[in-house]
Amino acid sequence: LAGMRYVLDRVKNLPLDLFLMVPSCVPATPLETAGARISAEDVHTVLQWDGVLGLGEMMNFPGLLYGDREVSLKLALGNRYLIDGHCPGLVGKDLNAYIGTGIYSDHECTDLAEAQGKIRRGMYVMIREGSSEKNLEALLPLVTNETYTRCLFVVDDRSCSDLLEDGDIDAVVRKAIKLGMDPIRAIQLATVNTARYFHLDRFGAVAPGYFANLIIMDDLVQFEPGMVLYNGMMVAKDGQSISIEEESTGDALRHTVNIGMFDQERLKMSITDDIFPVIEIIPGQIVTKEQRQRLHKKDGLVLADINNDILKLVVVERHKASGNIGLGLVKGFGLKRGAMASSVAHDSHNIVAVGTNDSDIIVAVNRIVELQGGLTIAAEGEILAELPLPIGGLLSDQPLETVVRQHDHLESVAASLGCELTSPFSTLSFVALPVIPELRLTDLGLVDVRSFKLLT
Repeated sequence: LAGMRYVLDRVKNLPLDLFLMVPSCVPATPLETAGARISAEDVHTVLQWDGVLGLGEMMNFPGLLYGDREVSLKLALGNRYLIDGHCPGLVGKDLNAYIGTGIYSDHECTDLAEAQGKIRRGMYVMIREGSSEKNLEALLPLVTNETYTRCLFVVDDRSCSDLLEDGDIDAVVRKAIKLGMDPIRAIQLATVNTARYFHLDRFGAVAPGYFANLIIMDDLVQFEPGMVLYNGMMVAKDGQSISIEEESTGDALRHTVNIGMFDQERLKMSITDDIFPVIEIIPGQIVTKEQRQRLHKKDGLVLADINNDILKLVVVERHKASGNIGLGLVKGFGLKRGAMASSVAHDSHNIVAVGTNDSDIIVAVNRIVELQGGLTIAAEGEILAELPLPIGGLLSDQPLETVVRQHDHLESVAASLGCELTSPFSTLSFVALPVIPELRLTDLGLVDVRSFKLLT
């Protein structure tokens, strides 16, 4: 709760409004170790805060369907408000039961048929287009004269580089227009539809009595904001802020990275089977596929198979120094040498690393511990690039432009090592989220999300 309060307090000095949906699933599942736990009692407390609109995405749909008591308590508290959903691949009677608890939105649709099924059942579909999650083009046909009032745009995750160079929701609007959507309708999916869904009266439209939060542009094709007004006052012009004063962040929420024993011995994978489940990355999506692959072994130990793009994946618990380490294999990063690591790893934000060899994985992870959070790349035993994130292991205290330079350098170095993904660290951040099918890795082991159980 201290972290949530910290962000809300910091935003008070910025020219924007921030509304909070109380996290419903901290941790997301019992199949991982989190740094905190938000109970039903905590949910009740936060719902009383100013600027809180309801209960955030209910990711633990297995807990909901099986009548988990804590989940049921949170839903009961949220029923007086708004409840956001998160139910990738849920269909039929299970989906009906999910909606029947009062959940009427989902942002996890990746194909048109799934989105249409949810629209038919009365849900609002949040069409997502983030840095590593590209669902807009596939879902655009969902928006028709009959359905558009129950569709809205979201990003879910955008990197600092995309925010600075391409934008946020405005980037989604621009892309929708380029893909053929009527500009006025695209703007509606980003403004008034969102405001109506979240019951934000006097937001989302240009009309008498509405808040004068406006962007002004020359045309509706390029959709480039020339001026930005907040509560009627100009706060940005030609892409430059003219109203934000920087403050010191102090020591709040620092020194949060604590790991147990971590060495070569802890990274050894000794598996008797020759065939093993591998997490396959799908470019442009955050869903994964399960592949059964023949293992590359030496002296009985599993090694990365660089020729077949099968790399070692590691999740290190970093909140309680428990020593928990999850080991697995992943296909799709394309690294030919070196390793990448991150303390941004949804949702429990343990350290997640992918690499071609154990030595570089250890170097990359240990550097994150030294930085007390961040993104790192190592090769041949040396750190090649890094981005410190000292606040909670998630946020930088440096100006956006500085962070973007570091982030762009990281992605450039990753590409030089063979990585073929457009947003490799965004992709890496999701491989530890055990609520999105099919396979994930947490500090407790490999998770089959379809059966909601640990495989290793």
